[in-house]
Amino acid sequence: MSAIESIPGFSGPTDNGLLRFLTCGSVDDGKSTLIGRLLYDTKAILADTLHAIATTSQRRGMEAVDLSLLTDGLQAEREQGITIDVAYRYFSTGRRKYIIADAPGHEQYTRNMVTAASTANLAIILIDARKGVLTQTRRHSYLAHLLGIPHLVVAVNKMDLVGYDRAIFERIRDEYLGFARQLGIGDVRFIPLSALNGDMLVDRGANLGWYEGPTLIEVLESAPVAHSENDERFRFPVQYVCRPQRAGDPLLHDYRGFMGRVESGSISVGDEVVVLPSERRSRIKGIQIGGRSLTHAVAEQSVTLLLEDEIDISRGDMIVRSGEEESALVTRRFEAMLCWLADSPLDLNRKYLIRQTTREARGLLDGIAYRLDINSLQQLPVGGIGMNDIARVAFKLAQPLVIDRYAENRATGAFIVIDESTNNTVGAGMIL
Repeated sequence: MSAIESIPGFSGPTDNGLLRFLTCGSVDDGKSTLIGRLLYDTKAILADTLHAIATTSQRRGMEAVDLSLLTDGLQAEREQGITIDVAYRYFSTGRRKYIIADAPGHEQYTRNMVTAASTANLAIILIDARKGVLTQTRRHSYLAHLLGIPHLVVAVNKMDLVGYDRAIFERIRDEYLGFARQLGIGDVRFIPLSALNGDMLVDRGANLGWYEGPTLIEVLESAPVAHSENDERFRFPVQYVCRPQRAGDPLLHDYRGFMGRVESGSISVGDEVVVLPSERRSRIKGIQIGGRSLTHAVAEQSVTLLLEDEIDISRGDMIVRSGEEESALVTRRFEAMLCWLADSPLDLNRKYLIRQTTREARGLLDGIAYRLDINSLQQLPVGGIGMNDIARVAFKLAQPLVIDRYAENRATGAFIVIDESTNNTVGAGMIL
């Protein structure tokens, strides 16, 4: 058995599928260089792109190609040598495809990291081997845990600058594990590496012979596909009611179908379903995708459902499997962890638009329990919320929403807050 096959909780090497993962950590830990090295070593960089960054590196007087330039795309990022905005990159190996989100490390860009982490299934948390576990390491680990990322990989980078010292790696590992236990983080892996030289990313290199675990790419290739680890309940928010016209007669319609994305679980023709919040029941008569009929639909597929009965269903309604409807809460009030994204603070006396899946409801803040100090993880009393703040709040709504706890369903447990006057997204939250 290979090293990667022996990792508990990770599936075997024959698994394929898309993996969305996040890189985060303190400032100057080498996140952009790590991504650049991954792209370079997996042959995912086009020749003209490589030539462009090589020219830029030479102009700066660097002997080697600065691979961090592949992700630091903004002019301000290149001038300051930091990551400001979230950079997404795409690459593939022989086993799967990847979407990488490079999140900034600065505290004032917390909202950017929250955005990047919301869709990730794995997070790589970089630690500079010279500095060890820092405040920002703890902050990013907490945010990844709060946002429901199930798998963490702690990459102890810049091992070349500490002489590839095993004792330093083990000290950092032990310190991080103590912190992770306090947060309740269960699945975490540790890898010593050098992003600059490429040790333990794609190739093992010759400098870390004492480390017998998998390389970073082996961990990424074997990480479980999203929606594959738990028996999920079926959730189908209706996005659009379609009435296709019959050929030759625009006044007649072939059927009434309900279009949307399967956010979790699966459904088959013949299954009994319940429509929430109306609680009307029917059975699945047909499933269509791109004009083809299916017998079965699974999470992340965008399909059209046909029901046996004529039921009043509109955008924003939630179709669930019969017997699972009690697990979804139909409510006009909920509590959540809210990250405020806007420059202007939360107005305690005005109504905002709450958008959750395909349903919208006007909401009013019903209280702030505390603001979280994401550096010390202390719960602080507070009367207001400003940009990048994370707080536990309650909202009361004018119309009911069909919700799940975020810890149980990241799709139906998440929401955004919209300022109706500007139509800007000003907040993002996780339902508790």
